[in-house]
Amino acid sequence: MLTIVEQTDLWHASQLYLKARFGNHISFKGELWEVANKHTIILMQTSQNRATRTFMDYGSISQAMDGICGLYERKLRELNPAIRDITYDVADLYNFIDGLADMSALVYDHSVQAYLPYDRQWIKQRTFQHLKKMAH
Repeated sequence: MLTIVEQTDLWHASQLYLKARFGNHISFKGELWEVANKHTIILMQTSQNRATRTFMDYGSISQAMDGICGLYERKLRELNPAIRDITYDVADLYNFIDGLADMSALVYDHSVQAYLPYDRQWIKQRTFQHLKKMAH
């Protein structure tokens, strides 16, 4: 089991997780060049309690964004069990993401053979793009 010592941000946690999972076969570098099917790990902490730290593992950025939207939709259903058709706009989703203690993404870039970290702002931009794509 991986124990996280620092709470300042998930960057160190992600390094520890990846080093624990992949050993010395992992490195951390530069910028992301978009490719459709990049392994993506979403790291999140739902409250200030360290025990709420978790991760979600996806085969692509698109699947990860769909997973985040699904997480929010499940939360809405949990809070509103009597409503059959729940709707929300992107501002509601952003408020949900901002309401988490922490959220970041690690995206594998084949060109540098490394996981690259992205913050919650990047996640919000990508979920918006994902929802726009789904609407068309």
